[in-house]
Amino acid sequence: MRLTGPLRAVAVVLLVGFTWLLANTLFGGESASSVLHFFSGKRNQAETKPHPRKYKCGLSAPCPPKHLAFRLVSGAANVIGPKICLEDKMLVSSVKNNVGRGLNIALVNGVTGELLETKTFDMWAGDVSDLLKFLRPLHEGTLVFVASFDDAATKLNEESRRLFEELGSTAVKDLAFRDSWVFVGAKGIENKSPFEQRMKNSKSSNKYEGWPESLEMDGCIPLRPPLES
Repeated sequence: MRLTGPLRAVAVVLLVGFTWLLANTLFGGESASSVLHFFSGKRNQAETKPHPRKYKCGLSAPCPPKHLAFRLVSGAANVIGPKICLEDKMLVSSVKNNVGRGLNIALVNGVTGELLETKTFDMWAGDVSDLLKFLRPLHEGTLVFVASFDDAATKLNEESRRLFEELGSTAVKDLAFRDSWVFVGAKGIENKSPFEQRMKNSKSSNKYEGWPESLEMDGCIPLRPPLES
């Protein structure tokens, strides 16, 4: 039997009322607009707002073609080790168990982007001659990624500082005890490197007791064209 007009109207009102009571119970007394949003499929803007997209090594934007994405993080005090990321691959980190006090260095082929070698040099109790033997024979176009950990300067001598200057560093000449330092240079670079940061060890501004804050730097490095034979 079909409902007459008046009965149908009463049924609709009762249904709406029941729906409102049910929704009021489920949503803890939220406003009608919240209920309507629920049934219409709408959500709070904070819930639907997309997270910022991250690119290689956590960069906020992609690198252009024929560029290498990188991120360097210096060590924090003498507790948290440094990180060197290249093209979304972690080259140096505590997780890889290849970090050490002093200078943490990764050598990369500037034409292909291939990792050549990683090594650490203790600049507090080590021998600077090991660093000199490492830097002197670098081939033209080799990229040099450097991240400090604890003390990166005490054992640096005039020649080692000069070798880093030849790689494009401007801060190494003033690098001192427990300064934080991140740097990307290249063998044969004609100008000074745009990828370098230094945080001075200063009692008045140190973030940690006896150490400045950790530095973080990222960017895109253009690959070099193959060298003519």
